[in-house]
Amino acid sequence: MAKKTVRDINWAGKRALVRVDFNVPFERGSNRISDDIRIREAIPTINHLRDGGASVVLCTHLGRPAGNASPDLELGPIAERLATLLAAPVDYVHDAPGDEALVRARALQAGQVLLIENIRFWEGEEAND
Repeated sequence: MAKKTVRDINWAGKRALVRVDFNVPFERGSNRISDDIRIREAIPTINHLRDGGASVVLCTHLGRPAGNASPDLELGPIAERLATLLAAPVDYVHDAPGDEALVRARALQAGQVLLIENIRFWEGEEAND
């Protein structure tokens, strides 16, 4: 049996949860991304999903905050850079995996993108829960 990829699925009207690797480096002491190649490499997959009619929810980690929220590891600068690269708005929610993230994900329309907060802020992510 052949392994399916995102290209084998009809995404129209569906929501895709995509784990991306946006653990990018920042310029020391700033919130400026110094190398965005990991974000750029995810663009074809995100655009494929959007073009296929999916709403796209992205999750990633940044750094190693050990289950504790840390303002310097929030994903705001990544959401901004992603929006620039997509030439489209990227919704960003700080409350993940909470109720607000669920509500916002369910409200997405086809082609829209939501980035949820750094999943390493929650103990369950590192505990595989």
